[in-house]
Amino acid sequence: MKANVTTLEASKAGTVELADAIYGLKPRPDLIHRMVRYQQLKRMAGTHHAQDRSEVHVTGSKMYNQKGSGQARHGDKSVPQWRGGGKAFGPKPRSHAVDLPKKVRALALRYALSAKAQAGEIVVIDKATSKDGKTGALKAQFAKLDWTNVLIIDGAELETGFARAARNLPNIDVLPVQGINVYDVLRRRKLVLTKAAVAALDERFAGAEVGRKADGGGKP
Repeated sequence: MKANVTTLEASKAGTVELADAIYGLKPRPDLIHRMVRYQQLKRMAGTHHAQDRSEVHVTGSKMYNQKGSGQARHGDKSVPQWRGGGKAFGPKPRSHAVDLPKKVRALALRYALSAKAQAGEIVVIDKATSKDGKTGALKAQFAKLDWTNVLIIDGAELETGFARAARNLPNIDVLPVQGINVYDVLRRRKLVLTKAAVAALDERFAGAEVGRKADGGGKP
């Protein structure tokens, strides 16, 4: 499919071909959901911790005699039912990450890009640069393009001035092409790709098929 190329000054800059194997698939919500869950679980710190009875610092001696007090039988104060005691089955540091095959992760990204393309939420620009690196000037350009909630993907290297100017703008994310991921693609209203990013994605998914082998079903 062909897409129009624009500039940050909102002028036309030709067209570019978007590969059907990347942007023309029929999205599968189940795989996209699995990928988003994979990313969210992987980013969880898993540092929660509660002391059990072996870790609390209390006396280990028996509280009072076994018989004769008229009260229930108790041992030391580290048990969970006493204030200051250890927690029974409390959380411990662990990894929340789940496994997801590499091919499935790559396919989920193609589905996310295809979903954006079908929704008309992909914009291709010639390059992402800023002459003076000023946030105000870039904000005015984005307002002219009606960009209020976008993810901008550039080539392997970000232009320093552009990245610096965009980082203070709310709901604007700028990533190099190697950082593109399903979660960030879906959480922003528009996906802005530079021509360098389109070329890099074409190279990354070179040889990807459209059809039964690619998406587990018939041709989209």
